[in-house]
Amino acid sequence: MSAITGIYHFNQTSIPIEQGMELMKAFQKFPANYVSTWYRDFVFLGCHAQCITPESVDERLPYYDSERKLAITADAIIDNRHELFSLLQVEHARRRNMSDSELILLAYRKWGEDAPKYLVGEFAFMIWDEVKNQLFGARDFSGSRTLYYYGNDERFAFSTLIQPLFTLPNIEKKLNEHWLAEFLAVPGMNEAVDTSITVFTNIEQVPPSHSITVSEGRVKLSRYVILKVGEPLQLKSNHEYEEAFREVFQSAVTARLRTHRNVGAHLSGGLDSGTVVSFAARALQNENKRLHSFSYVPAKDFIDWTPKYLVANERPYIESTVQYVGNITDHYGDFAGTSPLSEITDWLETMEMPYKFFANSNWIKGIFEKANEQDIGVLLNGGRGNLSISWGSALSYYAILLKKLKWVRLYQELNQYSRHRGGDRLRMLPVIGKLAFPRLSQAFSPDEPHPFPMLINPEMARRTQVFDKLKDHGIHVTGAAREKNIYSARKRHFEEVYPWNATGTLGTKLSLRYSLWKRDPTNDIRVIRFCLSVPEGQYVQNGLDRALVRRSTKNLLPDNVRLNQSIRGVQGADCVHRMTPEWGSFIAELEQLSSDPIVAELINMPVLKAAISKIKAGPQHEYSFDPDYQLSMFSLILYRFIKKI
Repeated sequence: MSAITGIYHFNQTSIPIEQGMELMKAFQKFPANYVSTWYRDFVFLGCHAQCITPESVDERLPYYDSERKLAITADAIIDNRHELFSLLQVEHARRRNMSDSELILLAYRKWGEDAPKYLVGEFAFMIWDEVKNQLFGARDFSGSRTLYYYGNDERFAFSTLIQPLFTLPNIEKKLNEHWLAEFLAVPGMNEAVDTSITVFTNIEQVPPSHSITVSEGRVKLSRYVILKVGEPLQLKSNHEYEEAFREVFQSAVTARLRTHRNVGAHLSGGLDSGTVVSFAARALQNENKRLHSFSYVPAKDFIDWTPKYLVANERPYIESTVQYVGNITDHYGDFAGTSPLSEITDWLETMEMPYKFFANSNWIKGIFEKANEQDIGVLLNGGRGNLSISWGSALSYYAILLKKLKWVRLYQELNQYSRHRGGDRLRMLPVIGKLAFPRLSQAFSPDEPHPFPMLINPEMARRTQVFDKLKDHGIHVTGAAREKNIYSARKRHFEEVYPWNATGTLGTKLSLRYSLWKRDPTNDIRVIRFCLSVPEGQYVQNGLDRALVRRSTKNLLPDNVRLNQSIRGVQGADCVHRMTPEWGSFIAELEQLSSDPIVAELINMPVLKAAISKIKAGPQHEYSFDPDYQLSMFSLILYRFIKKI
C-alpha cells in the first residue's frame, strides 16, 4: 500500500537527514495519503503511504515498538489475518483495527526470520531490530511487491523503486550487461531469469520467496518457500472436490475485497477472470457493494483477422458473464488514439527498465486509468489461473491414459471430447501419441520447429555465458522449454521464481501511479497449494479440459463461457492495426537504431536488419504475433531506454 525506503550505516555514523529527505522526495510524483519518516542517527526509514484497506486509514508507518525496540516500514496487505490472530493470540478487542504492519511485527517477534513463512498476502517490508543491530525484510512468495537495494562496505539502502536510490551520493548509474543479455536472450515475456539483479549494475533486488538480513556489513538472502507438488488430496467424490475448491477459492477472493474504496476486476470473456468475478460479485452483494468490471475491446475500425478458433473482441462473452452473474457495473475501453509505440516513453518512465509486454501495454495502462477514475482500491484479475484453478489439458491427460494402457477410459474420454469439440473421435490419436511417446515420434519426425530469431549479439552471449544460465532454468535458446511434458513444465514453473517477477514489477509500479492494487486470487498461495494437490483425473473429465473449475462454477457462470472449449479470446491482436498511422516513423527509428554502434554491441544486427527489411513494406495484421515484429519492438524499447539513461 506504500512506497518504502531506508538507509542503514554499518559503521554507525550519522545519516545526513537530507539524504533521507531526497529519497522521500523521489516519491512525490505519486499520490499519497500521508508521508512519514523515522530516524535514529544511523538508521532511516520512510513511507509514502497509500491507504487501501480499512485498517490502513489510521495506520502510521514507519512504526516503532519502543518496548521491543523494533521499527517497521511496510508495503503490505496480509490476507490470513484471522489465522495469524489465533496463532499470535491477539486479544479480540485489538483485532478489528490492528494494521497489517503490526501483524508482521508480531509475527517477527514470535518466529524471527521464519516469519515470512506464516504470512499470506502481498508484501515487501523491512524491520529494524535494535537489539540485534540488523535489518530484516522479505518479499512475498510471488514477488507481488518490489524491493530494490544498494549496498557497499559502509551503507545499505533500500527502496520500492530504483530511481530514488540514485539520489544517494556516489551511486553510479551503469547498465548491467548480464541483465541486458538475459533480456535479449530469454524468449517470451520474461525479462530475466536472475531475479536478484536489475538493469543497473549497482542496484540489486530481493527475489520473490526470499528474505533479506543485513547485519555487520553483510547482506544475506534466503529462500523461505518452494512450492512443490505434495501428497495428492484424496476425497470421496467429484462433489467433495468441487466443494473444497469453492471453499478455498472463495476465501482467497473474499480476502482480496478488503478495501474502504470500490472494488474492480479486469474481466475478459474467459474462464479465469469470469470465475474471479462470479465469486467476488456474490461476496460484495453481502456488503451492499457493487463490483466494477473493466474490459478491453479492440479499436472500432479493427477487422478481426484471427482464425475461427480465436476471437479478438470478447465483448459478447463478457456481457454474458456480467448479465448472468449480476451485481456488476461494467466498463469497456478501446483506448482510441493509443498504440504500443505511442506508450513506450511513458512505460519506460513507469517501469524503470525495458519491458516486453508491448502488445498489451496501451490497454493495461488504460484499464488502470479507468479504474482510478472510479475510485477503485483493489483491481482483481485471474492472471495465474491457467496454472492453478483452470489447469487441465485434455490431450496431455489422454497421453497419460495411453501410456498407462487405460484403453477403455481413453475411448470413453475421446467419445465425449469429440461430442464437445466436434469431429471424429480418433482424429486426435496421432497428436496424443506424440505427446505420450515424444522420443519415438522424434525418431520418425526429427525436424525441429523453426527457432525464434536470436536477438542477442553472439559475442555478448559468449562473453556473458547467458545461454548456459538459461539452460540451468530449463530454457533452450531456440525458445523451447526443456520439458516437453506440460506436467514437468508446471512443476518447474512453481519451483522457479523468475516467472513471477515481471508480473509483480508491473503491478507494483502501476499501483503507485494510480493508487490501487492489482490482486489475483488465482495466485493465492493457499489456492495454488490446493490445486497442486488435486489429482489430474479431476482436471480432465468427460471430455472436458479444465474440468474442476468448469464443474465448480455451475450456476455461477453462463454455460457459453463455462463450457466453452472451441473459441479462445486473444488480446493484443489489434496492436499492428493501432500502429498503422505511425508505421513510417516506426521503421525510421528502427533504421536509426540499426546503425547505432552502442546498440550494435548488444543486438544481433543481421537478424534485426532482416526483420526490418521484412516489415518495412508496410503493416500487416498478422505481424501482431510475428517474431520479426516482436524483436523489432523489443529492440526499439531497449534503444529508447538506453537513450533515456
